[in-house]
Amino acid sequence: MTEERASGTGRLLTGVAWAALLVALWLWGRDITEVPMPSSPTTGDVAAVGRPAAPELPPPHPPLPGARPQGLAIKAMNIRAPVEERGLNGLGAVDPPPFDRPGAVSWYRDGPRPGGIGAAVLVGHLDTDRAPAVFHRLGDLRRGAKVSVARADGSIAEFTVEDVAVFTKDHFDAAKVYGPRERGRAELRLITCGGSYDRDRHSYDANLVVYAYLTGTTEPATGAAPGSGSSGRTV
Repeated sequence: MTEERASGTGRLLTGVAWAALLVALWLWGRDITEVPMPSSPTTGDVAAVGRPAAPELPPPHPPLPGARPQGLAIKAMNIRAPVEERGLNGLGAVDPPPFDRPGAVSWYRDGPRPGGIGAAVLVGHLDTDRAPAVFHRLGDLRRGAKVSVARADGSIAEFTVEDVAVFTKDHFDAAKVYGPRERGRAELRLITCGGSYDRDRHSYDANLVVYAYLTGTTEPATGAAPGSGSSGRTV
């Protein structure tokens, strides 16, 4: 864990730091080494995943003061995962959770904090050589689904999914994937591998991206974070 940063606004990265984020996360998407599982999503260059009739979405909630994420919960996917703070690895890419912790999610700690202004980035594995990982069913999420992030200040930031898209590596738009969709809004990105598995390169040929934005906030019923155990609040 890193020290608490002085800024509590969760402001969007700018200048060199923002450019480094775009490049590093793009590299992470290109170089991640996993093996394909039967239900891995397939896609075109930029494609929505199973868009039904679009439900009406709630209005955005004002951004929250900055606080580090501790747990992720997605009821529709039966996901309750701990969130680990990560920077860049030796290759200059975002450091994902190790394969011996396939149920964990990484937060890019030099970016916005979930609930604060800007697009906070959470990445997780699709699968390992032994079993599905935390984001194995991420492509099943639909517009209007709820995503909750437990934060170090005891609050839970509640997000609503507004889009699910897949970007092939050859047509990857880093600014579109990692940049905010609306200025001044608190947003969330959930990212994993997608598309087809390239056995020669030992990587998938696409990235699956979930776009969500802050629509509410609550306090945990027991003070426990999603992903911290069965005693936590179910969302």
